[in-house]
Amino acid sequence: MNDLLQFAVLGFSTGAVYAVLGASLVSIYVATGVINFAQGSVALWAVWQVAGLRTSGVLVLPVGSVELGSGPMDVWPAVLIGASSGLLWSLLAHLLVFRPLRRAPELGQVVASVGVMLLIQALIPLRFNAETLGAEPGSLIPLPTLTSKVITFGGASIAVSNLILAAAAIAIALILAGYFRFTRMGVATRAGAEDEQALRLMGYSPDRLAAIMWAATGFFSGLIVILAAPAIGGLDPTSYMLYVVPALSVALVGRLTSIGVACGAGLALGSVQQILLFLTSKSWWPSWAQAGVGDAIPFVIVVVALFLLGRGIPERGARDTGAQAPVRVPRIRPLWTAAAIAGTAVAIVLTTGQWRFSLVMSIILALIAASIVLLTGYLGQISLTTMAFAGAAGFALSKLTTNMSVPFPLSMLLAALTATALGIVVGVPALRIRGAQLAVATIAAALAIESFVFNNPAMTPYTGNVIADPSLFGFSLGVREGTDLITLRFSFMVLVIVAVLLIAMARLLSGATGRAFLAVRSNERAAAAAGVNVPAVKLLGFALASFMAGIGGCLIGYSRGQLSAASFTVLVGLAVLATTYVGDITRISGAVLAGVAGPLGLLYLVFTQTIDLGHYYTLVVAAAMLLRVVVFAPHRDAVPEWLLVRRARRAPGKPPAAAHGKEPADVR
Repeated sequence: MNDLLQFAVLGFSTGAVYAVLGASLVSIYVATGVINFAQGSVALWAVWQVAGLRTSGVLVLPVGSVELGSGPMDVWPAVLIGASSGLLWSLLAHLLVFRPLRRAPELGQVVASVGVMLLIQALIPLRFNAETLGAEPGSLIPLPTLTSKVITFGGASIAVSNLILAAAAIAIALILAGYFRFTRMGVATRAGAEDEQALRLMGYSPDRLAAIMWAATGFFSGLIVILAAPAIGGLDPTSYMLYVVPALSVALVGRLTSIGVACGAGLALGSVQQILLFLTSKSWWPSWAQAGVGDAIPFVIVVVALFLLGRGIPERGARDTGAQAPVRVPRIRPLWTAAAIAGTAVAIVLTTGQWRFSLVMSIILALIAASIVLLTGYLGQISLTTMAFAGAAGFALSKLTTNMSVPFPLSMLLAALTATALGIVVGVPALRIRGAQLAVATIAAALAIESFVFNNPAMTPYTGNVIADPSLFGFSLGVREGTDLITLRFSFMVLVIVAVLLIAMARLLSGATGRAFLAVRSNERAAAAAGVNVPAVKLLGFALASFMAGIGGCLIGYSRGQLSAASFTVLVGLAVLATTYVGDITRISGAVLAGVAGPLGLLYLVFTQTIDLGHYYTLVVAAAMLLRVVVFAPHRDAVPEWLLVRRARRAPGKPPAAAHGKEPADVR
């Protein structure tokens, strides 16, 4: 019992981070209606900023740097500046990204949030040197340590720093809740969640009120992670970014409205994860659950919370969203299709070595991106689990070919069906929820699958996941032969499989199934009234998309000969989503472009070998994603609010909308 108490309190360090990030997510949702997936990335930058100041006294900016002293900066000035950098990042995200997307459909806001998330994460290894900042194993981490004191309570040794972190999280939650409850601007912000137009008539600017909340949550998120970092892992280029997933789960427990509930749930989640970590060391604990159990809990919480509270989570009052991106029903033109396949075949023959390998990877990624086009572009279900489906099929293929000796192509079909079953399970929450809430459920599922399956040695051993080469009628279709990096026969096998599946997808989407998909995407209630079985259509979409992604994962497995979890991480999945959105998430041609631009594809090879800018690849993809959704999306705000106000003042006899040619209801 003493050990349980000790580990429960030990979990307050990570729990405090979950609590503050969760409270921040609730606050931003109340103020703007946005679920901010980039909240963890903002805190991640703040931690590295402090480490840089504590090491050299240099303030690192996204571009350039400022030397604030001749040596390391003192602790608390560095902490203040680091937390303020989180404030600035959040404010910039609001002004440059989310404010223009105020009327965007939820897909646009989710994609923009993921873009900001990737942009900040990609900047960190470019702007900060991990070795000089002590991020390498065994190095001294230049972050503030609250205290090293330990007290004894009930026979358990408790670190005082964990109690301080819990108290700090509670204090921050009280500040945020008090702002909304007891201040005029906070009450006005809550009122704006019900009716923004009425709030404007009262003389308040929703944008300014939202900016206050973005700034406050950026500061508090950075501050708590800076203080907790020495206790939960020090400097890491990605982990704090993904802390947003458990934070989203506790925010949903609070129905995206209660800061206090989100804070309490965050502290409780941190404690439960640490207790489970302690229990895994017991001899009676099952071997298959030795790793990843704690990371799977947020997914369970998300599903339970959304099923129990999903209809009770409020939506933004009188939210006038813009039109979704138009969808062009695919038409198969035999001559153009044959020409494209023949041209790709010629390119395969003319290339060799790494170029042919990247070309084949682009073909495989086009299939995986096509699954995103089907599920998100045509059916409107925002899923961030695509690479998890691909990885599940790849690891299943390893078991089928090495342990059971299942021959090709039956092994690939069974592996893809395994991914299909997983896709249906992940798609079950879509029967009750949609939009950004579904995106929360799917990213939690992706992280759970990555931690509990891909990184679990009981299921995918660290010694390797070997995949036997495919062969058909005694003819080898293996990827390598002698010194040849990738054979022609394997390349043509990939081309044939992907071409057949893409043509089948085009035929499917151009028929009755495609029309049902578009009906559900447009309006689920109207589709149901027209006789469409909405739950069946949603599950069919998840099944088809996961099957296609599973085939892609199998082809990746065959191309490597041995799989690792690094090929199917959440970050890789987000990068594929980014390239698909840039290419055009509503068209199969967009999937082809996504394959060319995707990780290890042709564009990636150009970045790494031709122009030697491989370390900028993720940054360029994230920036292109943001430009696509903010600048070139058809639903973006055409006229900023400050310009509307100026035009209204110049034409006082006309309503503001008439001054710029819009209906009065569109005034913001």
